[in-house]
Amino acid sequence: MSEPALEEYVADHRDELIDLALDLLAVDTANPPGDTRAIVDLLEESLSSLSVDTERFAVDPAKPNLLVTLPGTRDRTLLYNGHLDTVPFDEGVWSFDPLGERVDDRLYGRGATDMKGALAAMAFALRAFVETDTEPPVDLAFAFVSDEEIGGEAGLPALLDGGRLEADACVIGEPTCERDRHSVTVADRGSIWLTLEATGEAAHGSRPALGMNAVDRLYDAITTLRARFGTRRLTIDPTIEPILEESVAFYTPTMGAEIARDLFATPTINLGILEGGEAINSVPQSARAEIDIRLSAGVPTTEILSEIRECVADCEGVTITDVSWSVGTAEPIESPLVEATASIAEETIGERVYRRSATGGGDAKTLRNAGIPTVEFAFGTDTVHAVDEYTTVDALVSNAVVYTRLPEAWATAVDDA
Repeated sequence: MSEPALEEYVADHRDELIDLALDLLAVDTANPPGDTRAIVDLLEESLSSLSVDTERFAVDPAKPNLLVTLPGTRDRTLLYNGHLDTVPFDEGVWSFDPLGERVDDRLYGRGATDMKGALAAMAFALRAFVETDTEPPVDLAFAFVSDEEIGGEAGLPALLDGGRLEADACVIGEPTCERDRHSVTVADRGSIWLTLEATGEAAHGSRPALGMNAVDRLYDAITTLRARFGTRRLTIDPTIEPILEESVAFYTPTMGAEIARDLFATPTINLGILEGGEAINSVPQSARAEIDIRLSAGVPTTEILSEIRECVADCEGVTITDVSWSVGTAEPIESPLVEATASIAEETIGERVYRRSATGGGDAKTLRNAGIPTVEFAFGTDTVHAVDEYTTVDALVSNAVVYTRLPEAWATAVDDA
């Protein structure tokens, strides 16, 4: 069988694809608590008639991961990855059933676009290969994982720690669309999460000059951080610059060109938590803040962190009590995986597909740091985590087409590289 036969199978069986997506939505996998046993049961049952190898792997019995493999003709492996859990929902504020409801060409439900729709498309791509007796050009591996939405350890980290993932490339089914613009996410940003604490001297609020206000000290330190780093132009690795140009173009319609460029050209500094004081009529003796700093891929996170430590050391009464950090990662914009995914997506919908950076970072960063080239891609909607989250029938079908065509496109791109 040929690639057109795979597309024909998807087109002829689209109703089954829609039914599978609705079945996945009907299983509540909100995290917390993140129990994914029932949805893994469902996926295993849907694949039971196919000649594929399936395996559960769990370090937490309530949060199993499902691994599926289909051998191909070449000694390379393409991994499809997606998470089974969703963020929680408040049924009372939804206009549609958060556990799945079809209205015309829309499928509503928590996880419809993030990312049970993509999961259904991945599973259906696997079915298309088997049902059409099409031997893929490379080995296909599927990792349907738990615990992603809270950054837990029971999902992808457990598989990597257990040595259960070996692949030459990976596509994650995260939705990469926004307001009718489509993209492949090929990079992420580095992060520095700081906890700052300030000490002062308590006094009565009517005599503040007799004390030392810890909140004031802390806020002055944050203001100093913003002044020194918030508008500072970062030195970007030349190999990352084409990705950032694509990123700016992607975000400009929603943010404006200047804000979109600053998002990647300078650090972003967000004061997420600020705590201090016990009463309005007392001078605070202590205060605490948590700050989220993001840096584009290609920026040396450790060097920036060292400068931040020096900056805080200059702020009297303020110390860093906790810090965690990560380095941004990226796939070269001309790499076989990026080129194959983007070109197939563009051919499928007949529109531009941007090769951009994410504004944050997730499982793609984890996989790249494990040595597996990774992109994120799925058609969908920009209703991620929103009330009345939905995807469309066209997005479901287009994703299934891209996922069935990707193995051949990637294998060819690798051979031509």
